[in-house]
Amino acid sequence: MNTEHQLGDWRDKALRFEQQINRTVIGQRQAVRDLLLAVFARGHVLLEGQVGVGKTTLLRAMAQGLGGQYQRIEGTIDLMPSDLVYYTYLNSDGRPCVDPGPLLKQGEKLAIFFFNEINRARPQVHSLLLRVMAERSVSAFNRDYQMPHVQVFADRNRVEKEETFELPAAARDRFMMEISIDTPEEGAVLDALMFDPRFHDVDTLVAGIDSDIIAYYRLNELAALIQQNIQTSPTLHRYALELWKASSRPEQYGIRLGDVEMGQLIQAGASPRGMSYFIRAAKVRAWLEGRDMLLPEDMQAVFQVTMAHRIFLNPMYGYRKEELMPVLVKGILENIAAP
Repeated sequence: MNTEHQLGDWRDKALRFEQQINRTVIGQRQAVRDLLLAVFARGHVLLEGQVGVGKTTLLRAMAQGLGGQYQRIEGTIDLMPSDLVYYTYLNSDGRPCVDPGPLLKQGEKLAIFFFNEINRARPQVHSLLLRVMAERSVSAFNRDYQMPHVQVFADRNRVEKEETFELPAAARDRFMMEISIDTPEEGAVLDALMFDPRFHDVDTLVAGIDSDIIAYYRLNELAALIQQNIQTSPTLHRYALELWKASSRPEQYGIRLGDVEMGQLIQAGASPRGMSYFIRAAKVRAWLEGRDMLLPEDMQAVFQVTMAHRIFLNPMYGYRKEELMPVLVKGILENIAAP
């Protein structure tokens, strides 16, 4: 099978996968599409949302469709890095035993690792997770364990702030995307979630997704193929560069935000790694849209989800981030002329 047919075949599978997830987790179509982009761009994802909106169900559904293994851990104030790697206990004979923890339990079959309420865990735990995200490996028992197919998904509790640790910039920059998953607003969706018994049994709901649509162990190969075959142009390169510069110095591009002193707004803009993630995600979108050429609309569609969490505001404006960041992103996209 030539490359064009191979990519077309995988695209059909990806879209079927997306349809099945949207029937399983309803009212979250944009979040599902963004997660699909991250899966095929092989990027880690930070999830934002209130409790009970379906984040866990969504990730279990993704793991089911990928055919890989799913592991989850809860962030707590007393969680230690070793808790991700192994746990100790006394067996029935009273002898101490050591078993693999959630990172090692599934070995190379681990496809999705979900860290719930990551901001409740200490910075030492974040440091271990950074290695997993960067190298897809972890050291334990005097050897390195490889997890070549793992993607890390982390949820931040944005309601309760007691005993929480804000993620450092280095950790946040490792996440390709920050995706908001909010309570649906459509009446029909809310009615179904409350009264349709199909959505009350999560295990049965997730099991209804075909487990052989997407082979998780082929994703790294496919992702490289997508990046190699989606074409760009010099004008798009210049457009991306202007977007990048505007994320650091918006005042130089005529961007104004009400009462904000624009020269003092940004503490740090996107990193080179962040821009690489941005282009990778945009190319995957072009592929899902059935094109072999990147367009400005692909870049615009993924700009907020890949960039907003890695544009850091000065502390004097930090408390207004949820208010200012969407307006800033909109201003950048509107003021930088697309080719």
